[in-house]
Order: sequence, then C-alpha cells, then structure tokens
Amino acid sequence: MIEQNLLLILVALPFLGAIAAATLPVNAHNAAAWLSGLTLCAGLGIMAGLWPMVSEGEVLRAGIRWVPAAGLDLDFRIDGLAWLFVTLVLTMGVLVVIYARYYLSKTDPVPRFYSFLMAFAGAMLGLLTSGNMLILVVFWEMTSVFSFLLIGYWHGNPNARDGARTSLILTAGGGVCLLASVLMIGQIVGSYDLDEVLSSGEIIRHSALYLPAMALFLLGAFTKSAQFPFHFWLPGAMAAPTPVSAFLHSATMVKAGVFLLIRFSPALGGTQIWFYAVTGTGLATMVIGAAIALFRHDLKGLLAYSTISHLGLITALAGLGSPAAILAAIFHIVNHAVFKGSLFMAAGIIDHETGTRDMRRLSGLIRVMPITGTLAIVAASAMAGVPLLNGFISKEMFFAEATEWHNGTWLDDSMPWIATLAGALAVAYSARFVVSVFFGPLARDLPRPAHEPTPWMRRPVEVLVLICLVVGVVPDQTLGPVLNLALKAVTGPQTPHFDIAVWHGFNLPLKMSLVALACGAALFALSGRRIAMGPEGPPLIHRIRAQRIYEWLMLRLSWKWPRRLLALVGTEKLQPQLLILVLLALATGIATLWGTGWSLPPAVTNPVDPAFALMWLAGGAAAVAAAWQAKYHRFAALILLGAAGTATCVTFAWFSAPDLAVTQLLVEIVTTVLLLLGLRWLPQRRSEIVGDRLMPARLRRARDLVIAGLSGAGIAAVAYAVMTRPLVPNIGDWFLRNAYYGAGGTNAVNVILVDFRAFDTFGEITVLAIVGLTVYALLRRFRPTPESVAAPNAQSHGDGVPLAEVMLVPATILRWMFPVLIVIAADLFFRGHDLPGGGFSAGVTMAVAFLLQYLGSNVKWVEARLTVLPIRWMGFGLLIAGATGMGAALFGYPFLTAYARYVDLPAIGKTPAATALLFDAGVFALVMGAVVLMLIAIAHQTLRAARLREAEAAAKAARLSSSAPETL
Repeated sequence: MIEQNLLLILVALPFLGAIAAATLPVNAHNAAAWLSGLTLCAGLGIMAGLWPMVSEGEVLRAGIRWVPAAGLDLDFRIDGLAWLFVTLVLTMGVLVVIYARYYLSKTDPVPRFYSFLMAFAGAMLGLLTSGNMLILVVFWEMTSVFSFLLIGYWHGNPNARDGARTSLILTAGGGVCLLASVLMIGQIVGSYDLDEVLSSGEIIRHSALYLPAMALFLLGAFTKSAQFPFHFWLPGAMAAPTPVSAFLHSATMVKAGVFLLIRFSPALGGTQIWFYAVTGTGLATMVIGAAIALFRHDLKGLLAYSTISHLGLITALAGLGSPAAILAAIFHIVNHAVFKGSLFMAAGIIDHETGTRDMRRLSGLIRVMPITGTLAIVAASAMAGVPLLNGFISKEMFFAEATEWHNGTWLDDSMPWIATLAGALAVAYSARFVVSVFFGPLARDLPRPAHEPTPWMRRPVEVLVLICLVVGVVPDQTLGPVLNLALKAVTGPQTPHFDIAVWHGFNLPLKMSLVALACGAALFALSGRRIAMGPEGPPLIHRIRAQRIYEWLMLRLSWKWPRRLLALVGTEKLQPQLLILVLLALATGIATLWGTGWSLPPAVTNPVDPAFALMWLAGGAAAVAAAWQAKYHRFAALILLGAAGTATCVTFAWFSAPDLAVTQLLVEIVTTVLLLLGLRWLPQRRSEIVGDRLMPARLRRARDLVIAGLSGAGIAAVAYAVMTRPLVPNIGDWFLRNAYYGAGGTNAVNVILVDFRAFDTFGEITVLAIVGLTVYALLRRFRPTPESVAAPNAQSHGDGVPLAEVMLVPATILRWMFPVLIVIAADLFFRGHDLPGGGFSAGVTMAVAFLLQYLGSNVKWVEARLTVLPIRWMGFGLLIAGATGMGAALFGYPFLTAYARYVDLPAIGKTPAATALLFDAGVFALVMGAVVLMLIAIAHQTLRAARLREAEAAAKAARLSSSAPETL
C-alpha cells in the first residue's frame, strides 16, 4: 500500500509544484528555483525508496478507478525500464533547474518558466509510468502542450513563436495518430491495460488491423522523436531558452518516441514491415541529421541536428528488436542524455557570456574559458565516440548489432556501411564544434567579452561530464544492473544477463569505430575551412529545407485552400448556414424513417384540457409572432419569444416536471434580460431593407417557411408519437428505483445530474466555463456602431429629469430583492437533492440577483459596492467539482463516486448528507460566475459608450474654443 501511494505521489508531485510555482510573484527567482528543485529531489527520493522492490524484478502498480466501463482508469506502473527513464528525467530536471537559475535574466518571469517546466516533468512521469494506454495518450499530448509553452517562453521572439507552433502542430498531430492506433490495438486485444497489450503480440501481429495500427503508432513516435521527414521541428525549437533545450531536446521529450518504440516492440515488432519502417527510418534520419549538423553554423543548430542523428541511431536499434539491440538502445538513450545535456548547457554558457552562438565568430575561447572549454571538449568527445567515454561504448554496441545477421535483406546487409558513415560524420561535426569554438586565435569582435560563468551555472555541466567519464571507464559497475533490469522489463525475465565491458578485443566493431574516428577527423581537416565559409547545409541540397516545404504546405492547408473552398461553398451570413443545418437534420430524419413502414403501436391518449390547449395556442401564436416580428421589431420579437418560453415552462409544471419548470423559468429570465441588454448595442433598423418586397425575397421567405414548417411538423409528429405510446422499460426506471437507496436523494433529476451522470455534468459545466470566457473575450473586443454610442432616449425624462430619479422606487425595490434572492438561491441549493432545485437553479437565481442590481442602478454604483470576481467563482467551481471527484478516488472508488448517509446534527437531529452536495456547490459557483461574467461584459459596454461620449463632448468643446474669436 505504501508503494502504491508513493507511485501516485510521484506522478502528482510535479503538477503540485507547477501550481505552487505559478502562484509565486514574478521576481521570486530563488523561491521558484528552490521549489522546483526540491520537488524533483523529492521524486528522486521516492525512486530510491522504490528501488529495492524494482531491483527484484517486481512491477509496482497503483491505480485510481475513473471510468471503468470505458476502460479509462488512472493506472500507473513502474518496472525496470520505467524506473530508469523516470530517474533520468528527474536527475536531468534537477540539474536543469540549477542551471536555469543562473541562466535566465532577472527581467524574465521565472516562476512561469519553472511552472511550465514542472508541469512538463509531470507529463513525462505520467507518460513513462502509465499502465493504461488511453491515459498514456493523454500524458503524451500534455507533453506536446507544455513543450509548446516552454519553447515559446520568450514569446516576444518571432522565432520562438514559430518554433513552438511548428512543434505543437507536428507532435500533437502525431498524438492524434497515436490515439487512433491505441484505439485499434485496444479493439484487437479487448483491453487498454498495458500489461495485457504487451503480452498479446501474437494476437496483434495476426490481426487485420495490424498494419494500420502500426503505421499510426509509428507516425506518433516518429513525430515526437524528430525522425525524418518530421525532423525539422527540432531545430526550430532551438529558439527556446537553453535550459529547455537541455531538458526537452536531449533527455526527455524527444526520448518519448523512442521509449514508446522500445516499450511496444514486443507487441508490434518482430515483423519484416516493422524492420523496414523503423530501422530504415532510423538509419535515414541518422545519416541525414549527421550530414546537416556538420554544416550548421549555429552552436545549438549543430547540437539539434546531432540529436536528430542520435535519435535515428536509437530508432534503428529499436527496429532490430533483438535483446542486444534493445540494450544498446536503452544504454545510448542514457548516454546521449548525459553528453548532449552537458553540451547544450555549455553552448548556453558560451551564448550567455559572449552574446553569440555563431561558430564563425567564435574561436580561441579555451584561453578565457578554460574550465568550460575542457568540459565541452570531453562531452563532444563522448558524442564523437572517443574511447573511455560513455558514448564510445553504446556506439560500439550499435556497430556490433549492425554487423550481426538479422534477416539478410539489402537493408540488413548495408547497415555496417551506413553505421560507419554516420559515425564518421559524428566525429567530423564534433571536431568542428571543438576546434571552431575553443581553438585558434581569440575572437575579438564578440558582443560581450568572454569569461567563465558563475561557478554554480557550471556545476550541472561538471556533474554530467563526470558521469561521461565514470560510465566510460566502468560501465558494468555503474549502469550494468539498471540496464539489464530495464532490458528484462522489455524482453522478459528469461533474457540472459549482458556484461557491458570497455574492451572486447580487436573485433569488427572496434575496427569500425577506428575507421569512423580516422575518416571523421580527415573529413573535418580537409573541409573545415570551406564549411565555415559556405552556406548552412550540405552541398547541392542546402536549398532544400524541410521547414520551407512544411511552411508552403501549411500556408495552403490552413489559408489558401480553405479560403478557396469557403469562397465556393461558404457564406458569412447566418441564415444560409442555418438553412444547411436544418436541411441536413430534415434529410437525416427522413432517411432514418424511410422504409420502416411507419408501423407504431396503438396510441394511448388522454382528454385534452381546454385550459392547456388555450395555453398552447397562446404559446404557439407568440412563437409565430416572434418570427414574424424578428426582422424589423426586435424588442417585440424578444418579448413574444419570452411568452413562448413561459408556455413551455408552464407545460413542464403541468406534466409534473417541476425541476424542468424551475430551470426553464430561470433560464428564460436570464436569457431574455441578457438578450435585451444586447439589443441595446445593435444598430437600429428604422427603414425597410432594400429589395425586401421584391419577388426573389418573397420566394426565399416562402422556401424558408416551407422548410421550417416541415421541420417543425416532423419534430412535433415524432414527439407526439413517442408521448402517446405505452412506456417501455428504460433506464429512467432504474434511476427512479435507485435514486434514494443508491444516492440518498428523492429528487431523481438532481441525483442523475450530480451523482449517476456527474461526469457528464462535469463536462457540461466545463463547456459552460469556456463559453462564458469566450463571450467575455468577444465582448471586450466589441465596439458599438456610432449610432449606438449615444444615450437612448429612454434614459432621460421628457422634462430633462434623469431616469434614475424617475425610477427611484423600482430601483429601490430591485435593491431590496438582492437578499431575498440570496435566500431563495440558498433554499434551491440545499433542497435540490430531495426537492426541485439544485446547484444549477441556485446558480442562475444568484445570477438573477446580480442582474437586478445592474438593472436597478448604474454599473459604477453596483461595482463600487459589490465585488463579484466571476472568473474566480468559475475557477473555484471547477476546482470544487473536480476535487469532489478526486476525493472519491482517494478512497479507491471511481472518479466522482458520491457517498450519502444520515448525520446527527445538534438541535436538528438526523439529517441527510451526501458528497454530491459538494459537487453541486461547484456547479452553483460556476453557473453563477459564468452568467454574471457575461452580464458584466455587456454592462461594461455602457461605461465604454459613456467614455466615448465624454471624449466626443470634450473634442467638440475644444473645437468650439479654438474657433471662438479672441476678445481683448
């Protein structure tokens, strides 16, 4: 049980740290760094506590039931592979936090940076430990979102915005492909549980859905790990701060794709198509990335393309799928994170202290930055595969796998040559990095005089370089047990133990390493000067840029072609859009009923009450009249529409549906008043529309009348057919039987909303929050027409007396209604579980209370006396509703499971109580906040109009004073 709680805390901890960091002041640099660092260190402490069980080969599991019926549970698991990756992410995170503390400027909003960083770390931990494939996809997409925020952290930089947008489009698009693949795999296996999927490899490979599922899966993995042809987003992401590059683009985000390839290789691998697709793509990416890296002049650009190349190497190993290949892939993931993280940090130090990353301007820095230079040279040597460094061992393991026989195909036979070529290119670009920056004459035209950074900015680099040296000398003693444990988590406990040694004799892989070192050094020696003077890119093909192709394609897909399509079939007018929607609905209904024979059971009818019929005639007449008056008399149409709504409300009450009647009445009041306030700002329509009485307009209205009549008659016929037929057993009967005994409430409608279908309600209030914020944002940008700016005639009395004085008595009554409506709202809220009412009705009632204050007084008077803060109400409402659901999960029940019982209260006695009341409180707060937010957005148009009138009056007075003749 302790292990399960620790695993859940491990995943939740970074997100809590992100929330805490976001609340810090902008200038709280040290506090944000300490908070983030201690959060990640706590995660490392948890991993140390879990190691004894993981080292025994045990798979630790923890879960929270969420939506069991849909197979959507918050399941987490840690095995050897997940333990290694999580530890890598947390360790790199701690070092990056220390580095960022001294890298970021004092003017940067540092708490926001650490908040994004912690949230991204939490998404990575969730991805690595997910035991449910659907939850894995959720965390996968969260990494894309938070990486977008981190890459675009310096949002004032256009390159940062472009890089963030490109990375989000590609990686999130890949996430959609991964989701489709996961759904297919779940359909094949019959479960989304990761353990069950990984053990069903034979079933998956023999399924008809294997090829599309594998293709979509690889698209998701390749986009995330920047494999060709999706590699170009990674260099664009180098506009991010260097701590982001060191964390996301060396150790975490780009490794998510290859982690997925390794994790799912037992289920999806082992076929010829897997070998060609994965290994072929990896080898192509490895060579292309290495070739481009050699010709890049920007330090981070070179490191970005070298990262692409190394990711290709890991992908190629994952495609081979043998135990030795998987071990080499895992080992190189760790090694690459170590030496590439240190190189990114070194590049950031150089940029921070010299003001440039252009290698053509940098030279001789070893003289003024000897410690940083030495560290960078060792890390670059590890990247090149120099012996006695960690990169040499994993690269030699790759060479060993490249020389092994796998399937005898042309790709298999060419692997040793491709591997040696990529190794030589890696040596060449590593040599260029070292020689161009640190050797030669000392650069004199730098933006800032070069010098060593503050020692603590260099400490993370020193730690990583030390790891390169230690692992390179004693690999088996340092990482051997962990790597073998991670391997067995992928290939099974029967996998033999592998010894990782520096020396295996003078064999073929060693010869390949020596050839790569010699050829790479010779290549740089012969072409280094020419490369520095040439363009950024290999000869002949440097003009072909994947980024430009992507931008060309995006311009057409997102702008030109949609515009052309819109010009052909679209319209900006609302009426044609509604016409198409109504016609589609009408055609769908006819197509559904066509050919069914229209056979129905005999109708069961009751005598029609004359009063009810009269009410419906009045309501129908009001609806028809509202449509008739809508074009030229909007106010009358709105009043008539309210009358039709009132008829609907009375109908609900007539047929014993008081909950619906109360809700309908309250919503009718709010929408009518809000629409009335909105009509104030629409341009007045005093004259007849040109051409409104001509034959084309008459024909159009006749067509619309026929379509509306058919649609209305169809809906009425379907409703009549349903309501006049005998009831059949349905889900409603179950709700009625279980409302009290299962949820402790006698009001079945409210019980359904806050208990049985609370997840639906949670989604609906989330949508309501989005709608409220959207309306508020749109109205803030709304500017009324000039004719609407002037005060309406109704706001002044004929004798010049202000309307506020004439309406003093009604305004006073409206103010007195405020406490009365608060009491009514409280009554509706607390009685909702057993009697008509609930959080929604109470929230709307409370909003009506505020609405009356704005109607009875002016905006300034109300807001000087009442502090509403509706956005906070909405936020707290969502938090309360969500926390209620998570509270059930803490006790091992599905998300939003309610609990009801009787409690003894002093002086009251036994009182029914349910946790659904807390959820309803969240609904109340959000509904009230959303409605009041829209009200405030409309009301503030009055202030804006008043300011415009004052400005116009002042300008007019200035013009008059300037044109008046001067007097002596």
